[in-house]
Amino acid sequence: MAYSRAARRPLGVFLYSASRRFSCGNEYSSKFESLSQYRSPVGGFGNLLRSFSSEAPAGVDQMSLIKQLRQRTSAPIKDVKASLVECNWDIEAAQKDLRKRGKVLASKKSSRTAAEGMLAVAQNEGRVAVIELNCETDFVARNDIFQYLALAMAKRALLVDNSSQQVPGVFPFGPELFEELKLNLDHPKVNGETTVSNAATEVAAIMGENVKFRRGFLMSKSSTGVLSAYLHTSPQPGLGRIAGIVSLEVEGGNTQLEALQRVGSEMAMHVVAAKPLFLSKDLVSSEALANEREILKSQAESTAKSQMAVEKMVEGRLRKYFEEVALMEQKFIVNDSINIKTLVDNLSKEVGSPVKVADFLRVEVGEGIERLEASDEPVAQTA
Repeated sequence: MAYSRAARRPLGVFLYSASRRFSCGNEYSSKFESLSQYRSPVGGFGNLLRSFSSEAPAGVDQMSLIKQLRQRTSAPIKDVKASLVECNWDIEAAQKDLRKRGKVLASKKSSRTAAEGMLAVAQNEGRVAVIELNCETDFVARNDIFQYLALAMAKRALLVDNSSQQVPGVFPFGPELFEELKLNLDHPKVNGETTVSNAATEVAAIMGENVKFRRGFLMSKSSTGVLSAYLHTSPQPGLGRIAGIVSLEVEGGNTQLEALQRVGSEMAMHVVAAKPLFLSKDLVSSEALANEREILKSQAESTAKSQMAVEKMVEGRLRKYFEEVALMEQKFIVNDSINIKTLVDNLSKEVGSPVKVADFLRVEVGEGIERLEASDEPVAQTA
């Protein structure tokens, strides 16, 4: 009876219990190892043979190697062990193998939507650079490696050579200009000289998500100008989800630098909060103005009032429209009893020289990227 019960046990169960005895170092172990030359269609036996082939050479501490390689690469433990087994527990070869695996995986994920990420801002005496580095989840956006790469890209963007930057203004650039530029990285997980594109691929391999540089902007000032930047939702200096940048110019030089920087920083914060589309009402595009006028006229005509009354209603509502979209007409968020134009006039009196807003820029992570929940999002606003 005992024999018949054993005969009905699955072969995989039998082999599992047999392996427990064979792995104890007794006289049967050599006989069992000789079975590895045979291949069995039984799943349990195949898994058992693979577990024997993954054993590390004598004297090698498996857990120590796994821990070391994981610290070096931040790759998942499953992938770390698979590479070590594949490379016969040679940690240097396994690290190279992990990078190859990661790049293949990253290329497969490159078509996935990456609408999360970070903006990184870097500034020198005459320029401000802002870049957008995207990923798929805010979890990765908060990762130290991802944030380090974003900051490194922003610092490199300050060195972008562009002939149009001989005059002050905003210069937008995309991957075609930036991705092949060199980066010198000095992070425990990503280091050495590489291109922007390869660095993003390497971080994507570590993070297991699509990571890519999307766009960048350079704003330069005149010799008598001051640049101010503000970052909203900032996890650390130089990083944030929304960036506002303002360029102020002073006639005759910036003798009152502290006052200019103070008001410039407040205006950059205002740009983030108020979302202006144009610098002044005179710069509102004719197309935007015509569209708005048509909408307002249609709304006014529905009241069945006279044509003269309709025209007055349209002009009154256009003034309200200018207060919403033109920076100089907007109410100042810090003190809504004045608008930005009055703020600049007051600053001119304080510094003793005429001051003007030369330019502004507002950028937000993920704007313009189609998502599942919304497909109509604004694009970056520049004056």
